[in-house]
Amino acid sequence: MLSGVELFLTSPGLHAVWGYRLAHILWKLKRRILARMLSNWVRFVTGIEIHPGATIGRRFVIDHGMGVVIGETTVIGDDVLIYHGVTLGGKLNVRTKRHPTIGNNVMIGAESILLGDINVGDNVQIGAGSVITRDVPADSVLVGGKLRKL
Repeated sequence: MLSGVELFLTSPGLHAVWGYRLAHILWKLKRRILARMLSNWVRFVTGIEIHPGATIGRRFVIDHGMGVVIGETTVIGDDVLIYHGVTLGGKLNVRTKRHPTIGNNVMIGAESILLGDINVGDNVQIGAGSVITRDVPADSVLVGGKLRKL
């Protein structure tokens, strides 16, 4: 278990979320270029790319975050945990909601890819390496392409 000081000094996931929070404030203040510059710097330092236009809830954790990509119109609820290599991406290059919406209390396994304007319900667990392009109902487990109810 990491101490508070060790976590503060060495956690790239935590640093990426802090950087995102500041960039998101700049984004909302219409300081878009400055927000993107900060976001790019955080990506360079942590290996985690979070677009400043994304909306992220409380207690969001990125564990072993290298290679995480979170797109501009992504919405993430509270108490979400994602692992390395997760992509929350879009399928279209248009000015509309084009990235996933993730509910509360969701775990997304390593190297999973969620594409498009899809909804992942509350209390969902997504196994590593999943590719998801359709909605996932609440209280589900998605492993090996098979959907199971909790």
